[in-house]
Amino acid sequence: MAKQIITVIPGDGIGPDIIDATIKVLDKAGCNFEYEYADAGLTALENHGDLVPESTLALIEKNKIALKGPLTTPVGDGFTSINVTLRKHFQLYANVRPVLSFKGTKARYENIDIITIRENTEGMYSGLGQTVSEDGNYAEAMSLVTREGAERIVTFAYETAIKEGRKKVTAVHKANILKSTSGLFLKVAREVAARYPQIESTEMIVDNCCMQLVMNPEQFDVIVTTNLFGDILSDLCAGLVGGLGMAPGANIGNGCAIFEAVHGSAPDIAGKNLANPTSVILAAIQMLEYLGMADKADNIRRAITEVIETGDRTTRDLGGTHGTSDFTQAVLERL
Repeated sequence: MAKQIITVIPGDGIGPDIIDATIKVLDKAGCNFEYEYADAGLTALENHGDLVPESTLALIEKNKIALKGPLTTPVGDGFTSINVTLRKHFQLYANVRPVLSFKGTKARYENIDIITIRENTEGMYSGLGQTVSEDGNYAEAMSLVTREGAERIVTFAYETAIKEGRKKVTAVHKANILKSTSGLFLKVAREVAARYPQIESTEMIVDNCCMQLVMNPEQFDVIVTTNLFGDILSDLCAGLVGGLGMAPGANIGNGCAIFEAVHGSAPDIAGKNLANPTSVILAAIQMLEYLGMADKADNIRRAITEVIETGDRTTRDLGGTHGTSDFTQAVLERL
């Protein structure tokens, strides 16, 4: 059988270090992948004059699977978000952000297990109607929600709940105020929920959801919502388990998927062997599950869980004193 080829985008800042650590973990776990490397972000801008070169898009299109480190989009100067560009280009309509409590972190909660599923191509991030008046005193942007987009993401959430053995899906909205866009999302969410009577279905206004996540996060199982709300809520959920360093992300479309660390490129510690590679290792676990390699995913998850729980060579953000290479070695030894 031919080897699975993975497009690897090391990214900027700490990206190359944590991606390298993750490749070592995948290899040690016996995944037997072949890797093809591509540039994006500031590295690509310097090397190719483009944040997302055509050669990178072509490689993702060919292999259909990509593992990506953090990318830097220059602020201002008219640059479009690289992540938004990739999601739109490949129609990666579902952003899947699981958070899970790990013993040994500095998190405030101990029993969190939540999946946030965010619509990835519409909403306030559609890029439509963005205008600023010549005098700079008036700005406008358009939110887009379609029935097709809403039905696709809510159905994805329920199918994920079934596949993952989850019991509850919460649709998060602001239909009391945004009666058109959020109203349509909620209407479609209710219609889809009716097709899945085996799953408990609830709905919650986004501001109340934020409060409830802080006060009683254990009530949540799977959250499904629109683009902007999902961006905010998924970071809030990451905070429940210790921060973005403990949170992976998957961007999934029809036949193509990109798995990523969701934190920034942290240029201040780039090349200093200080970064925690957990986020992108967890993203690689998502990738393995997507590829039907659950046994390999479970082995890596057990290894990283034990390292964090025992505090064996953990990085500073996890309360330890070690760096990327030591942490990675601790995981490799358990594999």
